[in-house]
Amino acid sequence: MTTSSTPLNLAQQLIRDHLVEGEMTPGSEIALRIDQALLQDVLGTLVMLELEAMGLDRVRTEPSVQYIDHGLVQADNLNAEAYLFLKSACERFGIWYSGPGNGISHPVHMEHFGVPGQSIVGCDSHTTAAGSLGMLAIGAGGIEVAMAMAGEPLYLTMPEIWGIRLESRLPDWVSSKDAVLELLRRHGVAGGKNTIIEYHGPGLDGLSAMDRHVLANMGTEIGATATVFPSDEETRRFMAARGREAEWKPLAAEPGCTYDWEETLDLSRLEPMIALPSSPDRVVPVREVAGEPLHQAYIGSSGNPGYRDFAVVAKMVRGRTVADGVSLDINPSSRQVLTTLIREGYLGDLVASGARLHQTGCNGCIGMGQAPAVGLNSLRTVPRNFPGRSGTREDSVFLCSPETAAASALSGVITDPRNLDMVYPRIDEPGRMVVNWELFTAPLQPAEARLKPLQKTDNTPTLPELSPLPDTLEISVLLVTGDNISTDDIMPAGQRVMPYWSSVYASAPFTFEAVDPDYARRAEETREVGGHAIVGGHNYGQGSSRENAALVPRYLGLQVVIAKSFSRIHWQNLVCFGVLPLSFVDESDFDRLSEGDVLVIRDVFSQLGSGDKVVAQISEKREVWLRHGLSERQRNLLAVGGVINHVRSRCDEIYE
Repeated sequence: MTTSSTPLNLAQQLIRDHLVEGEMTPGSEIALRIDQALLQDVLGTLVMLELEAMGLDRVRTEPSVQYIDHGLVQADNLNAEAYLFLKSACERFGIWYSGPGNGISHPVHMEHFGVPGQSIVGCDSHTTAAGSLGMLAIGAGGIEVAMAMAGEPLYLTMPEIWGIRLESRLPDWVSSKDAVLELLRRHGVAGGKNTIIEYHGPGLDGLSAMDRHVLANMGTEIGATATVFPSDEETRRFMAARGREAEWKPLAAEPGCTYDWEETLDLSRLEPMIALPSSPDRVVPVREVAGEPLHQAYIGSSGNPGYRDFAVVAKMVRGRTVADGVSLDINPSSRQVLTTLIREGYLGDLVASGARLHQTGCNGCIGMGQAPAVGLNSLRTVPRNFPGRSGTREDSVFLCSPETAAASALSGVITDPRNLDMVYPRIDEPGRMVVNWELFTAPLQPAEARLKPLQKTDNTPTLPELSPLPDTLEISVLLVTGDNISTDDIMPAGQRVMPYWSSVYASAPFTFEAVDPDYARRAEETREVGGHAIVGGHNYGQGSSRENAALVPRYLGLQVVIAKSFSRIHWQNLVCFGVLPLSFVDESDFDRLSEGDVLVIRDVFSQLGSGDKVVAQISEKREVWLRHGLSERQRNLLAVGGVINHVRSRCDEIYE
């Protein structure tokens, strides 16, 4: 706990400046005032439906921005109609609209709207990337984003602050992607849970704002709540290049501050790293897998969205041709980056080498195009390589830097870029980037906005009514899963499923299909008999913030999830939709639970209110002690069936 006389690190300063409830004591619940909101399309549809369900008149966050970046493949009418719905919702609720082709939400928001010192919440887990500009940037489920847009605070557990001191400078052929992969190698996909990573030290001087974006973006992969960088000369340079220097201000940790965790990363000692299939923390040096065959090399995504990430590849392939049988896929991150690459002459080098140019957006990172062949190696500069996320269920996706991907594309096999016979092409971003604000639609004035109807379709139906959690639960265990179940496992992405995400009812049949193809059918049958429970291992619900991974199973009858541990965002999403998340007091009890067991919890709310533990009876044979960790506020949400019901019950108080 800090006092006014204690020097504060930067993360603590940002939290202090936005704190509306609670104390800055790690582990306690706090509430933060939110300045900005970020929406992406495939989850933004649910947010807009939630705003409608709440009866919201106009959003309170400024700016709030809706990006079209995920559902870009228009294989039928669904995505095109989603754009129309989202644009109408932006007009109705007072939100900026960034249409298809402008680029990925995270770098585009950083380019146009990011402001040092402000807070932002987004319905995408990689919203943390805005921490590269000195923002307090947090990913959350869409329902929590909707609440923040309505003027409510964002509730979360006060994180510990993890200070990472950067020393020296990156050597040739090593970039910031290698640095974050090294941290994943050290700490794993859950090593940063309930922490804010704060980078500091002399090594910052060699990292541009977009280099920092890579580290802030993939802090999510370590499980961190947020990642924070100081706002310094590099931040000023980034904003000045986009005509926004007037919005810059310096921010830094106070001299003499301390951190809850401390670590040093000597950048000069790093080498090219690569994450093996199919988890971001299966990291080894590239040299250990050099020579393995290659099918695809993919450059782009929010994990490597900077101008230099494409320009360095262009210089590497200049005058050369991609190896026969390898697809080099170029996915520009933003229209601003793409037009500047054209102006500076780099795009021609990429195209002439045999690279395939795709539209600006998330694309293959979320399985919307560029899916690889079954079992063949794909090197990608994306932030995640969960099984099947590429769009190919039996994929073989590696995570690496642009330098490693390009070197491998030229060689035809996985290649350590240090072994290329060329001088490392260092890139400086131009002092003036291409900027065109005409490509954004600004919010309407309130009087005009109130007259705008939502342009809904059959694929944007009203959300289902959710009933309160019963005070006596007697339900069957329908599914038992292992460790690191991701939200991709629960609600698949890709072109086949994502167009239906705006409809709880249409997306329901796909739930858990990669884990248990029969889950959805069996789950729906439990709705008439009180619902069901799921049992999971460690880090249940890791990955994307997609709230439909909680909402859709809830619609199908899910009442309780018992896991060894939960991912932060998914745990919050479950509560927000009225699902009770419980963890084992004794993890050995996991092995005593099986599909078909009957779980009985009596006097649910009395137990939840009398301490951190509840007792459950399993098939009338044994007892299992479980921990909940819920605040009084969260217990009240469960009692009324989730956040939407809670807001409806007090909407006059909120919007008066």
